[in-house]
Amino acid sequence: MARIVMKFGGTSVANVDLIVNASKLIKKEWDNGNDVAVVVSAMGDSTDKLVNLINQVSDSNQNLAEYDSIVSSGEQVSSGLLALQLNKLKIPARSWLGWQLPILTTGKHSMAKIHKVFVDKIIDGFKKREIAIIAGFQGILKNLRISTIGRGGSDTSAVYIASALNADRCDIYTDVEGVFTADPDMSAKVKKLDKIAYEEMIEMSSQGASVLQTTSVVAAMNENVNLNVLSAFDSMPGTQLVHEDDLPERKTVTGVAYSINEAKITLIKVEDRPGVASKIFHCLAEAGINVDMIVQNISEQDKKTDITFTINKEELSNSLTALKELKKELNYEKIVNDPEVGKISVIGFGMIDHVGVAQLMFETLSKKDINIQVISTSEIKISVLVARKQTIPGVRALHDAFGLDNI
Repeated sequence: MARIVMKFGGTSVANVDLIVNASKLIKKEWDNGNDVAVVVSAMGDSTDKLVNLINQVSDSNQNLAEYDSIVSSGEQVSSGLLALQLNKLKIPARSWLGWQLPILTTGKHSMAKIHKVFVDKIIDGFKKREIAIIAGFQGILKNLRISTIGRGGSDTSAVYIASALNADRCDIYTDVEGVFTADPDMSAKVKKLDKIAYEEMIEMSSQGASVLQTTSVVAAMNENVNLNVLSAFDSMPGTQLVHEDDLPERKTVTGVAYSINEAKITLIKVEDRPGVASKIFHCLAEAGINVDMIVQNISEQDKKTDITFTINKEELSNSLTALKELKKELNYEKIVNDPEVGKISVIGFGMIDHVGVAQLMFETLSKKDINIQVISTSEIKISVLVARKQTIPGVRALHDAFGLDNI
């Protein structure tokens, strides 16, 4: 007998038929004698609909406590429906909300962090062969207000619950068969990976691959959770996340990720003196804006510099507002922004041991007449910023150049 956490995303429980399908997968594990806890996202695009309702009745200074109270209700519906469907199959099951277990969180509303998960009630249910259906994405702050942990946070909920339960594995069910060498919607040439290192998956997720939330992978690595990505719609083996030492081989490049939800900002002719960059990025951090790629160009003639960086495109307006408040203090000439950019990243542990990865990447993009605007690197990743319309052609070219269709 094993202890298993099963997580179903919004596309896997988007309607009653899909909830019935999920119940069959759960029943199979339960019939095998396993202890089963299930974490669910909201149905389909129901969270988006709730956000739209909020936007209709609130101004830009939203009460985030009420925001969390509303958007967390989607998971309450899906968890209740799934419990009822399992009851219909004569399987003991009940739904749990984050505050009922409880799942304690810290930080701010809409971006809280899970601090501790109490699982005594779930374990008591296991003793009665009861399945726990837990609403993901939510917890409770010390002031007893409902909190949410960021869009896509149900993956993270599942991992922390699996860790608290000391589960044998945590299975994330999605609408794809696992983790691929690139977005499977982009090309028929992409290949499913049987295994991928946690570190590689962290880079893939943070650079645009949407199959797993980045924080869930970080948590799984830190908590040593056996994490798997599978399809809710077929019985094919999925992708297992492992530590680097457990990889069958270290491929030079494991995958290509991309994001077209990027915007580029350049501050023109900023004074080149100590503390300027600190003030710029402190201002953005205070506004809750995450900065990604950064490049600085220095002019020897007038001791001025241009600072370019990228952000999530949805934060462009807030970023420009925050930076304009610094104009008098920083004495920059002007701000230039470009929301029509995309980011392409090649990722793989083998980069540590192999030379020429950057050269092949840049040469491949050059042959496709794709201009590189910004470059950033880590030990196992190279990212470039390009024009948005050239992002997908660039991904396809790099996928071919690194032979990922032959993995």
